[in-house]
Amino acid sequence: MMHRLFDLTNKTAIVTGGGTGLGKQIAIGLAEAGANVVICSRKLEKCEEACEEIRQLGAPSMALACDVTQADDIKRVLQQTKERFGALDILVNNSGTSWMAPFFDVPEDKWKKVMEVNVKGMFLFSQAAGKMMAEQQSGKIINIASIAGMYGQQATLMDAWPYSTSKGAVIALTKDLAAKLAPFHVQVNAIAPGFFPTKLTSALQHVRDDLLAKTPSGRLGNAEDLKGAAIYLASKASDYVTGHILVVDGGMSATI
Repeated sequence: MMHRLFDLTNKTAIVTGGGTGLGKQIAIGLAEAGANVVICSRKLEKCEEACEEIRQLGAPSMALACDVTQADDIKRVLQQTKERFGALDILVNNSGTSWMAPFFDVPEDKWKKVMEVNVKGMFLFSQAAGKMMAEQQSGKIINIASIAGMYGQQATLMDAWPYSTSKGAVIALTKDLAAKLAPFHVQVNAIAPGFFPTKLTSALQHVRDDLLAKTPSGRLGNAEDLKGAAIYLASKASDYVTGHILVVDGGMSATI
């Protein structure tokens, strides 16, 4: 019985930005739990490489090019997913970008880019996928937030306020969307990771020791730490959980 609660066999998931970093880790985790996985991002080559790793696990996978800020791209990905696998059960909104600079120096176009990808892209994909899920009266949407969206940071530690602002918006969007889609038996939750070594966080290497000092677990996140959280929120085990922000940060936010 417990195995069935977390089993994703015959379920189909889309992971945006799943070709690298945390998205790739989540995509592999969902595949290991039995799901068919569609990986999409602007960098098709990276998506194809990740899909090949998933196929080696024996799981069906498909790579598609997609700019999450473009509604037509999203529509095409959803259509091709439905044609290949018959339905969409899980959406992981993982695509994201950042920009680091002092508060007074961030250009308007960089602010706009971060908001377009991190917030608008999540809204557009959730809107289109949510409609499909509402029609079938089931589905799981998992948004990737960040502990950076839950509190402020000193500039000496993390000077990426457009990113932090966007992730705060992701948290608000998650909660409100959860309330709107609950009558359709669609659960919407978010994962708020702490600090993981990825391309996005590579600019923080100079404060790595400071981050470790603020993390009770004494380490940064690794390649396995998000899998369990994603599988839980994607599976039947979380059918009565919606609007929740699941923090995976080694205890950092518990001590701030």
